[in-house]
Amino acid sequence: MNGTGETATMAELADLGVATCHEVMGRLGLMSSQMRPIQQDRAIAGRAVTALVAPGDNWMIHAAIEHLTPGDVLVVAPFSPSDAGYFGDLLATSVMARGGAGIVIDGGVRDVRDLRRMGFATWSTAICAQGTVKETPGAVQVPLVCAGALVHPGDTILADDDGVLVIPQGREAEIIAAARRRVADEEAKRAELAKGVLSLDLYNLRGRLDAAMAAAKRKG
Repeated sequence: MNGTGETATMAELADLGVATCHEVMGRLGLMSSQMRPIQQDRAIAGRAVTALVAPGDNWMIHAAIEHLTPGDVLVVAPFSPSDAGYFGDLLATSVMARGGAGIVIDGGVRDVRDLRRMGFATWSTAICAQGTVKETPGAVQVPLVCAGALVHPGDTILADDDGVLVIPQGREAEIIAAARRRVADEEAKRAELAKGVLSLDLYNLRGRLDAAMAAAKRKG
């Protein structure tokens, strides 16, 4: 179970958000833009519990739920592409009973209206009513690639309206410190922009733009 410090760390990461943390990570760790939330105005951060599934088979999701502790995020990816509806309201009920924060899946979900009604945080690359079977073993708690991003069990998954970011385990404090500095810098810039300062001048872009335009004119 997550301790008080862990809970506070995850809460701050969720507040800082995917876009800010992605920037301070050197623009690494972001899942594909196909990974989208089914809800709005939700942000979660938690440790990854992984399930590598066969295409069209959700057996390993059932197995992975046993590994969830409060605050964890279930991360699911098939070992070959499939948009089938691997996850719905019944499995969400089980995840919630274990205290899971939500799911990130490189595949389909269904029962979307029910998932929204339940308030179950969901990010997926597809929505599909097609059901799945339980026939082919995969693996749980193994490294996997989800929507183009490498995820190790225990990594931090940060997800909000902007997408899903993977923060390698152990880098959370570093990312938070850098993100705080970025937020402070952006607040200062926001104040200047609100006064009417042009972004061309605030970001020192005018001279470079003039030089680029002059160079283009000479080549033309």
